[in-house]
Amino acid sequence: MDYSFFRKQIPKIKNLSLPGESSHYKMIPAARKLELEKSEKHIQSSRKAGVMALFYPNSENKTNLLLILRKTYKGVHSNQIALPGGKAEREDANILETALRETNEEVGVSIEKINVIKSITEVYIPPSNFLVSPFIGLLEEPELFVKQEDEVEEIIEVSLTDFLNEDMVVTEELSTSYSNNIEVPAFKLNGYLVWGATAMMLSEIKELVKQVL
Repeated sequence: MDYSFFRKQIPKIKNLSLPGESSHYKMIPAARKLELEKSEKHIQSSRKAGVMALFYPNSENKTNLLLILRKTYKGVHSNQIALPGGKAEREDANILETALRETNEEVGVSIEKINVIKSITEVYIPPSNFLVSPFIGLLEEPELFVKQEDEVEEIIEVSLTDFLNEDMVVTEELSTSYSNNIEVPAFKLNGYLVWGATAMMLSEIKELVKQVL
C-alpha cells in the first residue's frame, strides 16, 4: 500500500474506540485465557514496558511495519519476534518515553523522527510479569535501521499488505511457558511465527488500521 495514502488515513484511528481484549483473545489459546484471568491480582505489582508499532515507507514508498527478532538468551522471551521496545527505567518520565527510548536503542531511529499516533490496550505477560504499553507511530521517510547487537538478532520489515492479509493468520502446535504441544494462533510474517503478547498487540493494531483504510 502506498505510504502517502496510508499516512493520510492512519490518524483517523485517534477517534476510534479500542477493540481491546476482543482482539487480543483472537490470538491466544484457551489455556492462556484462563491464565490471564487468574493473573489480574498480579498486574498492580508488575514491571512496566513500552513498545512501538512503527509504520514507515520503504524505498518504493510502500508501507512497512517494523518487527525485531530478539537474541537467544536465558529468559522467557528468548529468540521471539517482538515490537521494538523494552522495560521502563527510572529516568523515563513516562511509559511513552520508555517506548521511544527503547526503539531508538534497539533499531537506531531518532526519537524526534517518530510521530506517535495513538496508545493502544496494555497487555499483561504472566511468565515475565510485565505490563506492556504499546504505541502506534509513523516515520515519514525510509530509514536505514541499525540493530542493537547485544539484544536484537534481526530487523524484520513486514509489508502492510502481508500484515493485513487474513491468510497470514495461522494455527501452529507449540510448547509455551504455560503448556506443551498446544494449538496456538499466530501471524506468519516474512517466514517467522509471531505469537503470544506480540500477536495480541498486532491483532488490535490490525483491527484499527482496517477500519480507516
